[in-house]
Amino acid sequence: MTVALDYESRKSGEGWFRRAEGWLDEHGKPAWIVAMVLGFILFWPIGLALLLYMIFGKRMFSHGCRNARARSGFNEAMNINRRHGFRSSGNTAFDAYKSETLKRLMNEQEQFEAFLDRLRAAKDQREFDTFMDERAEVARADVGDAEEADDDEHTEKA
Repeated sequence: MTVALDYESRKSGEGWFRRAEGWLDEHGKPAWIVAMVLGFILFWPIGLALLLYMIFGKRMFSHGCRNARARSGFNEAMNINRRHGFRSSGNTAFDAYKSETLKRLMNEQEQFEAFLDRLRAAKDQREFDTFMDERAEVARADVGDAEEADDDEHTEKA
């Protein structure tokens, strides 16, 4: 989940339980099973509660082979809506507009994050170049001091 989407979910008042449920739904049945097993390991009533939630919430047995074929035919817009917890409004035109807007915003966010990465890399390179220049200057000063010391020793002997 990106920072912007996480901020939006907190701002909209979506609780940690809904975010966790969405995350588990996004990762599928194995994630639910792992959560249930960990619940049993940590404190058995948690595991039992998750098991009952999965059974009575139709999460355990609702995705058979027939449903898997039907789910694979969903278009990308529906996947985006489901992935981010948005439900269909019932109006297909609005849902399509919302989906396109979300895709555009996610694309802009990716571009902005890539820009920030390039900006950080350029700043790091600039700082590294400055460090190397300072180090080279110190090395030149040390060599210059050593040469002066050698020249002073040679003139004293002569």
